[in-house]
Amino acid sequence: MLYHTASLRRSLAASLSLIAVAAATPALAQDQSAEQEVESTAAEDDLHNRRIDTDGTIIVSAEGLRQFDLLAGTSVIDGEELDQNMDGQLGEVLTSLPGVTATGFAPGASRPILRGFSGERVKVLVDGIGAIDVSNTSADHAVSIDPLTAESIEVLRGPAVLLYGSQAIGGAVNVIDKRIPRRVPAEDFHIDALVRADTVSDLREGGASLDVPIGGSFVFHVDGVYRETDDLEVPGFVLSDDLRADLLADAAEEEAEGEFEEAEELREAANAEGTIFNSGTETWAANGGFAFFKNGSSLGVSVGVYDTFYGVPILPGAHHHEEGEEEIEEEEEGPETVSIGLRQYRADMRGDILLGDGFFERLKIRAGYSDYTHTEFEGDEVGTVFDVQGIEARAELVQNTGGVLRGSVGTQIYIRDFQAEGAEAYVAPNNTQQLSFFTLQEYGNGPLQLEGSLRFENTDVKSTLLGIERDFSAFSGAAGLVYELTPSFRTGINLSRVARAPSAEELFSEGPHIATQQFEIGDPDLTLEKAWGVEVFARGSLGPVDLSVAAYRQWFDDFIYLSGTGAEEDDLPVFVYLQEDATYTGFEGQLAWNFIDTDGLDVTADLRASYVDAELDNGFNVPRIPPLSLLGAMEVDTGNLTLRGEVEWFDDQKEISPFETETDGFTFVNASAVWRPLADDPTLAVTLKAENIFDQTGRRHSSFTKEFVPLPGRNVSVSVRLSI
Repeated sequence: MLYHTASLRRSLAASLSLIAVAAATPALAQDQSAEQEVESTAAEDDLHNRRIDTDGTIIVSAEGLRQFDLLAGTSVIDGEELDQNMDGQLGEVLTSLPGVTATGFAPGASRPILRGFSGERVKVLVDGIGAIDVSNTSADHAVSIDPLTAESIEVLRGPAVLLYGSQAIGGAVNVIDKRIPRRVPAEDFHIDALVRADTVSDLREGGASLDVPIGGSFVFHVDGVYRETDDLEVPGFVLSDDLRADLLADAAEEEAEGEFEEAEELREAANAEGTIFNSGTETWAANGGFAFFKNGSSLGVSVGVYDTFYGVPILPGAHHHEEGEEEIEEEEEGPETVSIGLRQYRADMRGDILLGDGFFERLKIRAGYSDYTHTEFEGDEVGTVFDVQGIEARAELVQNTGGVLRGSVGTQIYIRDFQAEGAEAYVAPNNTQQLSFFTLQEYGNGPLQLEGSLRFENTDVKSTLLGIERDFSAFSGAAGLVYELTPSFRTGINLSRVARAPSAEELFSEGPHIATQQFEIGDPDLTLEKAWGVEVFARGSLGPVDLSVAAYRQWFDDFIYLSGTGAEEDDLPVFVYLQEDATYTGFEGQLAWNFIDTDGLDVTADLRASYVDAELDNGFNVPRIPPLSLLGAMEVDTGNLTLRGEVEWFDDQKEISPFETETDGFTFVNASAVWRPLADDPTLAVTLKAENIFDQTGRRHSSFTKEFVPLPGRNVSVSVRLSI
């Protein structure tokens, strides 16, 4: 680790030096006009203090650009919408957005899936810097970010690799929080707080943050979160019909052989209903930070800890096997349990230096360090321990937005040391280092604009234990042509060519992966994964209608995927990492029609749709691709009260890969009410929400555990938020 840390310091120093030379040693400017201009175009959310342009522009991801339509599938969720969709897992918070679903492995572990991409193709970020955990390694590993601490969440569908690196070839989710304060509060102190409870998991949750300005230039911040849930309640039988039939058939065989106790255990598992055993969670997090503001510039740091312990439901019968004529018996009493304890210590830094009126307006620096430990328990015994230490940093020079050419240039570095020890340490210890250079540019002030992006990335992945080292150099680029039909409505086309280096997990895996019930074998000879892409889009406002729609297609060369072989190892089916060309095709859209707009009443219809088809050139389908989904809602807002009713429909998924099962469609009906009891002060709000009102069984096709972890049953939740 000392060698890698020294290497990191040298690489980071070299990268930042290039930025510093380009900036020509600027002094802190005295003119604050740029900062005031940003504030004047922003709408303030008093609960989250989130600055977002009134036309919906993402202001964190694409610095120096008026619009960045190369990310045509972008959404921002914040304010009351974020509160209403709040969940302990990041993936579940975002599932109502078009083009977004989640892994849904367990109530304690659910990672976002964007346009059918997951794992190594979707990067999860904290304010532009990676989470630096092992949630990308396996679906049963939780993301080390608590959504309750978020001010807003940006969802960047499609190839966001140009902004964040090769792990974002399918998109990125960027969580914006206040751990490092972003502004000086106008009050002597600012408090945000939220408490929430529900019926489906007996949720008890609360969180609060405090920001205190000192001397007009310093702001101190502290926040804390606690959440606890019991086993999740579900409608009807826990297991799918097919899995129940298999277990009951196995029980009949055991009974015929005189194994009455084993037969009874299998029948008990098959007939379990109402509650998912061992699905409870307990999570807490605490963060502290401060920032210094002077003449339009700022510098801040933060430290924090995230801790969670959650149960992992296991496939019934997965550990029920025989060795020769002698049955392997469980030594412990009662059902077998698997659980995960996760803790991450994290430190972050953010700098924003105003350079003046030259070609470069700002220098932005962002860095994060993570010390992460993840322990998997079998009963009370330690099974496998994952340790990750990593650093990620980026620096951007933001061009002056007053010219005809706007954008930024930057560099990014990422280093991760990965260690795993124990019975299920199926990935060899390894180290990953990446160094990147990128630029984002936008040209034109008229109705027609040209956008372009370039990124060079060098990735070194090595395992000293295996004696293997791979080095990859990848170029990615994109170009977009945008036409403004009106000042508030844009349409265009984007073309992209992006590349991704194989991950250490894809290169070095070899062993039993119990979470996915597979024996996984990597391939150290994998090559770069590359994709051509085209996307057409339209978005903006047409009178009372807000519209965002995109259709896309990506052609992959050497797409990396897991393929079954039909063989078995350690009583698990063997899956190997292979490469094959693939094609992803899809669309997503959202329409909001505010058809009644008066002083005391707003009524809005909300329609959303998503579809993706993914096929390998060998004739097989890519596994776990979400089906067609539709959402229709009606929302009534009287000022003090907002009422919303919605219907979510998910189609059957019959386009499956080998060793995968079909998934039945389902429909959920939901309703919510937000009450603001203080007419002149909307910062106090009470939210009552009812989900899956008719208690329907739903199984998410994208989940590894869909056969024995259905979606929650009828749930009534209440939350209270306060901002003072």
